[in-house]
Amino acid sequence: MYKLKPGIKRDPQRRWALPDRVFFGNGACHILAGAYLLRSPLSGFYAERLIPAEGFAGNHVFVTNGRIAFDYHGYSDRIRLLQYLTRAWSKRYSDGWNGCLEKVDFDLLDTDDLNKRKMLGPGQYLGDPIARAYRFIERIDHRVAAQKANSTIQKN
Repeated sequence: MYKLKPGIKRDPQRRWALPDRVFFGNGACHILAGAYLLRSPLSGFYAERLIPAEGFAGNHVFVTNGRIAFDYHGYSDRIRLLQYLTRAWSKRYSDGWNGCLEKVDFDLLDTDDLNKRKMLGPGQYLGDPIARAYRFIERIDHRVAAQKANSTIQKN
């Protein structure tokens, strides 16, 4: 998890200049998830969203097939990703972090839908975040990376 210096997220030029993983890990995760679903490098994936409870930060959108997840980290065990995120956010609050997980039921690339949920739409960034997400996605061998993530899932 990347913690940005104050002011970067509010400065379009500084935000756009962030490396891809930092950019998609700090406020543009929904764009990456939406682009993934449009290109569908692997079938059976849908989007989920971690939503912080009142008074907490930590919104995150990723895609999953229920076992593995894809976000700015690449592919990982879905349960481990959720544990990682909640553990990292919990460190920022003295009493831990609280939120809920829900399946995304809105268009991750529609500005009106996103703005209703306090997220930026694609046209509200300095450059084209969808094209940037496609380039990020295209650098990955999805079958190999997904197989590797599947192999890390602990057998219960």
